[in-house]
Amino acid sequence: MAPLEQVLKAFLEGGGKVIDTAPSYGDAEAVSGELVKRAGGRGKVFLATKVSSTGLDAGLRQIEASFAALQTDKIDLIQVHNLQDTATQLKLLRELKEQGRIRYIGITHYVESAHDDLLAVLAKEKVDFVQVNYSIGARNAEKRLLPYCADKGIATLINRTYEAGRLFAKVKGKALPAWAQSELDATSWAQLMLKFVLANPAVTTVIPATSQPKYMLDNLLAGQGRLPNAQQLQRIAAEFA
Repeated sequence: MAPLEQVLKAFLEGGGKVIDTAPSYGDAEAVSGELVKRAGGRGKVFLATKVSSTGLDAGLRQIEASFAALQTDKIDLIQVHNLQDTATQLKLLRELKEQGRIRYIGITHYVESAHDDLLAVLAKEKVDFVQVNYSIGARNAEKRLLPYCADKGIATLINRTYEAGRLFAKVKGKALPAWAQSELDATSWAQLMLKFVLANPAVTTVIPATSQPKYMLDNLLAGQGRLPNAQQLQRIAAEFA
């Protein structure tokens, strides 16, 4: 837990707020709950988790377990994980939202092939958040999904901004271009990747994830300084082509 405490300390001191977890991420909920408790950070963080069950009763049991693991009586956001039993779980989440136990509801996925399915759900169901994959190397969300969310006032959480590390492999051994710092205040490839995503006006927040304090400090710097314009976005994409 010690390194993770340092990750959360850096996160909070750097102005970070959103912690996204899920029951299916091993012990992540329980670890997150304990870390936030130790840091005295409950009033400082926005807790997001997910439901990934089939059926109303199973969904409720899983959600109640999330409240216990996160050590809280109110969760900021619960999302239907990867569109599993979406209609049933959204109905349950709306009831919990009306009871004041959760603040927001949403849906998630992590592959581009599911973007049309996300849009189909959004056409029928009212949600507050959409979590979706978007990165320099996976830009399908730019076409319809992110513009739709922007038009409808739906907040977005962006996952897989590094494509599970594949983007780092593309620039391994390659020096960061001088213009990245002089024009965009980026001092690492990770920051450049995150700034690419953050530049999209439909993006609310990114959730790059790390268990290393040094990477948390690096990630946080992407939220500072200038963001790329359209021309600079093209230059960034060219570096990863």
